[in-house]
Amino acid sequence: MRICVYGASSVKTDTKYIKAVENLCETFAKNGHNLVYGAGANGLMGAAARGFSKGRGHIIGVAPLFFNADGMLYDKCDELIRTDTMRERKEIMEDHADAFVIVPGGVGTFDEFFEILTLKQLARHSKPMIIYNIFGYYDKLQEFMEVAVKENFVSDVSMGLYEVMSDDDKILDYLHNYEAKNLSISDTKFV
Repeated sequence: MRICVYGASSVKTDTKYIKAVENLCETFAKNGHNLVYGAGANGLMGAAARGFSKGRGHIIGVAPLFFNADGMLYDKCDELIRTDTMRERKEIMEDHADAFVIVPGGVGTFDEFFEILTLKQLARHSKPMIIYNIFGYYDKLQEFMEVAVKENFVSDVSMGLYEVMSDDDKILDYLHNYEAKNLSISDTKFV
């Protein structure tokens, strides 16, 4: 399975997050999975790549051409796909992935999460989506989503399109046992 990992690229990321993501991704690789990601060398993107490298997983990095500063891209990607735009980058990662794991991140990570959630809500894919909620990082996002459902801005069906987890073994179990549901666009109740 090719797992797309979305996450922070910040060099200021606390080491507790880096260690957790690196361990999770090493576990993925040791279980025969491969990485699709934004090709970053730093932050949690770098941690994901290092974890997959340690576990001997195949790494596909996808980066726009304007990401060209020294040390910005992970130099051990098995494949590096260059794009003209960020939109192309996201589309390639989405197309190459069999599953999505969202680790802590900032605006770019939120954008990636909400785009794939929207696509799943619109029945454009049925791939597993997991928010890796280590150290409670995404607790407030979940609270916000619950408010959006309560106020009828988000369908309660949408809340079931992804899982929020913090246990590495449970994440692996979920991925290995995931059964895609044939969601129709009308299932979101807002059509």
